[in-house]
Amino acid sequence: MSRAWVPDRQEIIWIDFNPQAGHEMRHRHPMLVLSPQAFNDKTSIVIGLPMSTAGHHTTNPFAIDNSRWSKEPSFILCNQPKSLDWRQRQASKHPWRRVSDAVFLDARLGLNDILQLLPP
Repeated sequence: MSRAWVPDRQEIIWIDFNPQAGHEMRHRHPMLVLSPQAFNDKTSIVIGLPMSTAGHHTTNPFAIDNSRWSKEPSFILCNQPKSLDWRQRQASKHPWRRVSDAVFLDARLGLNDILQLLPP
């Protein structure tokens, strides 16, 4: 018997960001998972960063370019960290699967630049 899927860190998932307000991400988009699988499984919450293919993010200082790893423009939005119930929002695996170690590090550093949880 196979174990049920649970999102893990560094994985890209599909998730619905609705409801949204203001400039927040909306609708179903990819999300880079930051939280570990054990946390995601136990709490049904996933902490992550939304991703977008919108070209205007090329000038967003808080967007990490993930285009070199995908077949289309792709940006990880470090300025919109989210905590969402992945089970209730029916999250699923994304075809891009995971980001590279280098991109994952860039995303964590980008978030740290904003939140300053650790010294630079």
